Parts: sequence; structure tokens; C-alpha cells
Amino acid sequence: MIEAKSAAMAIAGRKILNDINLLFEKGAMYGIIGPNGVGKSTLLRLLSGTEKPSSGEILLDGRPAAVYKRKELAKKVAVLQQGGLPPVGFTVREAVRMGRFPYQNWLGEESFEGEEIVERVLEDMGLLELQDRRIDGLSGGERQRVALAKVMAQEPELLLLDEPTTYLDIGYQLQLLDTVKRWQKERRLTVVAVLHDLNLAAHYCDRLLVLHEGIVDAFGSPLEVVTPELIRRVFGASAIVLPHPETGVPQLLLRPDAAPMADRDLYS
Repeated sequence: MIEAKSAAMAIAGRKILNDINLLFEKGAMYGIIGPNGVGKSTLLRLLSGTEKPSSGEILLDGRPAAVYKRKELAKKVAVLQQGGLPPVGFTVREAVRMGRFPYQNWLGEESFEGEEIVERVLEDMGLLELQDRRIDGLSGGERQRVALAKVMAQEPELLLLDEPTTYLDIGYQLQLLDTVKRWQKERRLTVVAVLHDLNLAAHYCDRLLVLHEGIVDAFGSPLEVVTPELIRRVFGASAIVLPHPETGVPQLLLRPDAAPMADRDLYS
């Protein structure tokens, strides 16, 4: 569905990504993991078509992402940005309804079906009781849930999530990812998510992409990727990896007594 061919990205003369070759197939959930500053969010922006690579290309359904018109692209791709919605004065329902923009005419009108879709995603995200509240009166976690509802109202084919569990407590993290996973399976949605929690990534993603030093260090199933050797090499941490007792997916336990890599910049 979406493919990167020898894609590279440089910002202010500094190469962030180099020679990225990837294929994300329709109907699967992919996780992008890696240390801070390796270009995870940059890669997501390239995949969304909002930025062009410095070299190489990003293809969406066989066409360069950059050639799509705004509404045409919005019917295919929806992006949940890092940080979610700003605290603006719209109500929850109004904000979610904005996700229907690609299907509205020049007067901002749409068929009744659009309201049914808005109603459904509000219910899916547990937001019906909040639908008349203003966004600027919500907590960060509540705004994040509204942001996901808004992008799902777009009915995209490709959903890009940049750290979607930011601001959420553990219960809402699971609710959000459970909902995304259900949508992915029911609608054959392709999902690509930047995730920091490796245990959540292993649970929910079919395949994991590891970025390190601007290149693809590993790309495979959680069982193939989440290993003590990779955690040590990429993250500079020592970990024990065990199968989850119910699902069998790999789960890691960090060893706090292990010294971090001396040459690693923790604030990159």
C-alpha cells in the first residue's frame, strides 16, 4: 500500500534518514521503534505526504504521495500528530466532525451518513458523555482520545499515529490501542504507529521497524525483533526478554543495574 524507495531526509544539512526501503502492506499494524532523535516522527511525516524526502520517493498505492490533492490524500491517509489536539474552543462533537472535511462540498455540507459515522466513533472512544464539552476544558488524555476520534471520522485507508498513548494512563492506553486494533482488523486498515513502550508495541503490532542511526536496523515480527541483543545494541540497555504467559509475545524486563552506554546522548 505504501512504499519507501531509497528515501533519505536531511534537515539543515544534517542527514536524519538515509536509504530507507520499506513496504507496508494493506491491513497490517506496524510499529516504529527506536531511541530518541533517530527520525521516527520524520519518517511518519514522509509517509503522510506532508513532507517530501530529500532524495528517493514515497509511493502511496503506486503513485508518489506528493502528487495527491489535499482532499484526495485525506481520504486515504489520516495522521494523529504527537500531542493530539490543541486546547481550542470547539466542542468535542464539532472537533470530531472536522474529520469529515474530505467528504464535504465547498459549502461544508455532507450527507446524513457523515453524522452517523461521527456518532459511531464518539461511542467507540467513550466520548458521548463529553460530546458537548469544549476542547479547552478537557484534560490532555481526553483531548488525545478526541484527536483519535477525529482522524477515524476521516475513514482513512492508512492511519499514522505519532506516539498515540501520550498523556494517557495505562487503562486508556489499552482502550485506545484495543480500539485501533479492532478497527484495523474490521476495516483492513493499515496502521503505522510510533511507539515508545516496547511491550505495548510487541502486543499490538504485527511487525516492528527499528530505526537506529538513520537507517532501518531491523524489520520483522515482535518475536524476531524484541531480543536482548537488539535492546543492548540499539537502546544501550540490558534487558531480560520473556514470553507473555497468555499471548506468548515477547515482553522485556529492564535490568536497572546495567550501566548506560557512555557515548549515548540521552537528550538527542
